[in-house]
Amino acid sequence: MQNKHAKRYNRPQAQQVRIIGGAWKRTPLPVLDALGLRPTPDRVRETVFNWITHQIDAGWDGIDCLDLFAGSGALGFEAASRGARSVTMIDTHPAVIRQLEQNQEKLKAGNISVQRADALASARDLALRGQRFGLVFLDPPYQQDLLSQSLPLCKGLLAKDGLVYAESGMPLPFDEAERPDWLADWEPVRQDKAGMVHYYLLKLHENEA
Repeated sequence: MQNKHAKRYNRPQAQQVRIIGGAWKRTPLPVLDALGLRPTPDRVRETVFNWITHQIDAGWDGIDCLDLFAGSGALGFEAASRGARSVTMIDTHPAVIRQLEQNQEKLKAGNISVQRADALASARDLALRGQRFGLVFLDPPYQQDLLSQSLPLCKGLLAKDGLVYAESGMPLPFDEAERPDWLADWEPVRQDKAGMVHYYLLKLHENEA
Protein backbone atom coordinates (compact mmCIF):
# COMPACT_ATOMS: atom_id res chain seq x y z
CA MET A 1 0.00 0.00 0.00
CA GLN A 2 1.41 3.37 -0.99
CA ASN A 3 2.11 5.78 1.84
CA LYS A 4 -0.16 8.77 1.35
CA HIS A 5 2.53 11.05 2.75
CA ALA A 6 5.46 9.60 0.74
CA LYS A 7 6.93 12.36 -1.41
CA ARG A 8 6.75 11.48 -5.09
CA TYR A 9 8.65 13.24 -7.83
CA ASN A 10 9.01 12.60 -11.55
CA ARG A 11 12.76 12.81 -11.96
CA PRO A 12 15.67 10.72 -10.61
CA GLN A 13 16.84 11.71 -7.14
CA ALA A 14 20.18 11.49 -5.44
CA GLN A 15 20.33 8.95 -2.64
CA GLN A 16 21.60 11.42 -0.08
CA VAL A 17 21.18 15.01 1.05
CA ARG A 18 23.87 17.29 2.38
CA ILE A 19 23.43 19.56 5.38
CA ILE A 20 24.15 23.11 4.27
CA GLY A 21 25.13 24.91 7.48
CA GLY A 22 25.59 24.72 11.21
CA ALA A 23 27.28 22.12 13.40
CA TRP A 24 26.86 19.32 10.85
CA LYS A 25 27.69 21.38 7.76
CA ARG A 26 28.55 19.26 4.68
CA THR A 27 27.45 16.06 6.43
CA PRO A 28 25.76 13.70 3.92
CA LEU A 29 22.61 11.87 5.02
CA PRO A 30 21.19 8.88 3.12
CA VAL A 31 17.71 9.13 1.57
CA LEU A 32 15.40 6.22 0.76
CA ASP A 33 15.57 6.51 -3.02
CA ALA A 34 13.22 3.55 -3.49
CA LEU A 35 10.36 5.55 -1.99
CA GLY A 36 10.83 8.42 -4.44
CA LEU A 37 11.36 10.94 -1.64
CA ARG A 38 11.78 14.53 -2.86
CA PRO A 39 14.23 16.36 -0.60
CA THR A 40 14.18 20.14 -0.80
CA PRO A 41 17.12 21.01 -3.12
CA ASP A 42 20.34 22.35 -1.61
CA ARG A 43 20.01 25.75 -3.30
CA VAL A 44 16.46 26.18 -2.05
CA ARG A 45 17.37 25.14 1.49
CA GLU A 46 20.30 27.56 1.56
CA THR A 47 18.03 30.42 0.49
CA VAL A 48 15.23 29.49 2.89
CA PHE A 49 17.49 29.13 5.90
CA ASN A 50 19.10 32.47 5.14
CA TRP A 51 15.59 33.97 5.15
CA ILE A 52 14.71 32.31 8.43
CA THR A 53 18.00 33.22 10.12
CA HIS A 54 17.41 36.85 9.20
CA GLN A 55 13.81 36.78 10.48
CA ILE A 56 14.78 35.33 13.85
CA ASP A 57 17.95 37.43 14.23
CA ALA A 58 20.01 34.23 14.19
CA GLY A 59 18.30 33.14 17.42
CA TRP A 60 17.98 29.45 16.57
CA ASP A 61 18.52 28.33 20.16
CA GLY A 62 15.10 29.74 21.09
CA ILE A 63 13.20 28.09 18.24
CA ASP A 64 11.11 24.91 18.46
CA CYS A 65 10.49 23.43 14.99
CA LEU A 66 7.90 21.05 13.57
CA ASP A 67 8.70 19.15 10.36
CA LEU A 68 5.21 17.88 9.61
CA PHE A 69 5.89 15.84 6.45
CA ALA A 70 9.47 14.96 7.29
CA GLY A 71 10.31 12.56 4.44
CA SER A 72 14.08 12.77 3.98
CA GLY A 73 14.34 15.02 7.04
CA ALA A 74 16.41 17.55 5.08
CA LEU A 75 14.59 20.55 6.55
CA GLY A 76 14.43 19.29 10.11
CA PHE A 77 18.06 18.16 10.22
CA GLU A 78 19.12 21.50 8.77
CA ALA A 79 17.27 23.36 11.53
CA ALA A 80 18.76 21.09 14.19
CA SER A 81 22.25 21.59 12.77
CA ARG A 82 21.83 25.34 13.13
CA GLY A 83 21.02 24.99 16.81
CA ALA A 84 17.21 24.82 16.99
CA ARG A 85 16.09 24.16 20.55
CA SER A 86 13.97 21.23 19.38
CA VAL A 87 12.86 19.64 16.12
CA THR A 88 9.85 17.31 15.95
CA MET A 89 9.74 15.18 12.80
CA ILE A 90 6.49 13.52 11.75
CA ASP A 91 6.05 10.87 9.07
CA THR A 92 3.81 7.87 8.65
CA HIS A 93 5.93 5.43 6.63
CA PRO A 94 7.87 2.88 8.74
CA ALA A 95 10.91 2.80 6.41
CA VAL A 96 11.11 6.60 6.45
CA ILE A 97 10.96 6.62 10.24
CA ARG A 98 13.74 4.02 10.45
CA GLN A 99 15.95 6.11 8.18
CA LEU A 100 15.26 9.29 10.14
CA GLU A 101 16.11 7.52 13.39
CA GLN A 102 19.34 6.15 11.90
CA ASN A 103 20.35 9.63 10.73
CA GLN A 104 19.46 11.05 14.13
CA GLU A 105 21.69 8.44 15.76
CA LYS A 106 24.50 9.15 13.27
CA LEU A 107 24.42 12.83 14.20
CA LYS A 108 23.83 12.19 17.92
CA ALA A 109 21.06 14.77 17.59
CA GLY A 110 19.54 15.12 21.03
CA ASN A 111 17.37 18.04 19.93
CA ILE A 112 15.39 15.90 17.44
CA SER A 113 12.27 13.82 18.15
CA VAL A 114 11.08 11.39 15.43
CA GLN A 115 7.44 10.31 15.54
CA ARG A 116 5.54 7.90 13.33
CA ALA A 117 2.07 9.38 12.87
CA ASP A 118 -0.35 10.89 10.38
CA ALA A 119 0.69 14.50 9.77
CA LEU A 120 -2.77 16.08 9.84
CA ALA A 121 -3.91 14.13 12.89
CA SER A 122 -0.64 15.00 14.66
CA ALA A 123 -1.07 18.70 13.90
CA ARG A 124 -4.53 18.67 15.48
CA ASP A 125 -3.32 16.69 18.49
CA LEU A 126 -0.29 18.92 19.10
CA ALA A 127 -2.49 22.01 18.93
CA LEU A 128 -4.99 20.54 21.38
CA ARG A 129 -2.15 19.72 23.77
CA GLY A 130 -1.00 23.32 23.62
CA GLN A 131 2.33 22.73 21.94
CA ARG A 132 3.58 25.75 20.02
CA PHE A 133 6.37 26.09 17.50
CA GLY A 134 8.36 29.04 16.26
CA LEU A 135 8.79 27.39 12.86
CA VAL A 136 6.71 24.82 11.00
CA PHE A 137 7.92 23.13 7.80
CA LEU A 138 5.23 22.10 5.30
CA ASP A 139 6.70 20.18 2.39
CA PRO A 140 3.98 17.63 1.57
CA PRO A 141 3.56 15.60 -1.64
CA TYR A 142 2.58 18.06 -4.33
CA GLN A 143 -0.38 16.21 -5.87
CA GLN A 144 -2.41 15.34 -2.78
CA ASP A 145 -3.85 18.71 -1.71
CA LEU A 146 -2.18 18.39 1.68
CA LEU A 147 -0.90 21.95 1.83
CA SER A 148 -4.43 23.35 1.77
CA GLN A 149 -5.35 20.97 4.61
CA SER A 150 -2.26 21.45 6.77
CA LEU A 151 -1.64 25.21 6.53
CA PRO A 152 -4.89 26.19 8.32
CA LEU A 153 -3.94 23.83 11.17
CA CYS A 154 -0.74 25.82 11.71
CA LYS A 155 -2.77 28.68 13.18
CA GLY A 156 -3.13 26.57 16.31
CA LEU A 157 0.50 25.48 16.31
CA LEU A 158 2.49 28.68 15.97
CA ALA A 159 4.09 30.55 18.82
CA LYS A 160 3.90 34.34 18.78
CA ASP A 161 5.62 35.67 15.63
CA GLY A 162 6.02 32.10 14.38
CA LEU A 163 6.79 31.29 10.74
CA VAL A 164 5.71 28.60 8.29
CA TYR A 165 7.84 27.38 5.43
CA ALA A 166 5.62 26.04 2.65
CA GLU A 167 6.67 24.33 -0.57
CA SER A 168 4.43 23.68 -3.55
CA GLY A 169 4.55 22.45 -7.13
CA MET A 170 2.31 25.36 -8.16
CA PRO A 171 2.37 29.06 -7.23
CA LEU A 172 0.17 29.93 -4.27
CA PRO A 173 -2.57 32.43 -5.26
CA PHE A 174 -2.09 35.33 -2.84
CA ASP A 175 -3.78 37.83 -5.14
CA GLU A 176 -6.89 39.06 -3.34
CA ALA A 177 -9.15 38.23 -6.28
CA GLU A 178 -7.95 34.62 -6.43
CA ARG A 179 -6.97 33.81 -2.85
CA PRO A 180 -8.74 30.71 -1.51
CA ASP A 181 -10.09 30.55 2.04
CA TRP A 182 -7.21 28.39 3.27
CA LEU A 183 -4.73 31.16 2.43
CA ALA A 184 -6.86 34.00 3.77
CA ASP A 185 -5.05 34.32 7.12
CA TRP A 186 -1.52 34.21 5.70
CA GLU A 187 0.90 36.57 4.04
CA PRO A 188 4.24 35.80 2.42
CA VAL A 189 7.33 37.22 4.12
CA ARG A 190 9.56 35.97 1.29
CA GLN A 191 8.93 33.81 -1.76
CA ASP A 192 10.85 32.43 -4.72
CA LYS A 193 10.86 29.71 -7.36
CA ALA A 194 13.46 27.17 -8.45
CA GLY A 195 12.44 25.00 -11.39
CA MET A 196 9.03 23.59 -10.53
CA VAL A 197 9.48 24.31 -6.81
CA HIS A 198 7.61 27.33 -5.45
CA TYR A 199 8.61 28.10 -1.89
CA TYR A 200 7.39 30.57 0.69
CA LEU A 201 8.08 31.85 4.15
CA LEU A 202 4.69 32.73 5.63
CA LYS A 203 3.34 34.50 8.69
CA LEU A 204 -0.14 35.12 9.98
CA HIS A 205 -1.78 38.46 9.27
CA GLU A 206 -1.32 40.72 12.27
CA ASN A 207 -5.00 40.52 13.19
CA GLU A 208 -4.72 36.71 13.27
CA ALA A 209 -1.43 36.39 15.13
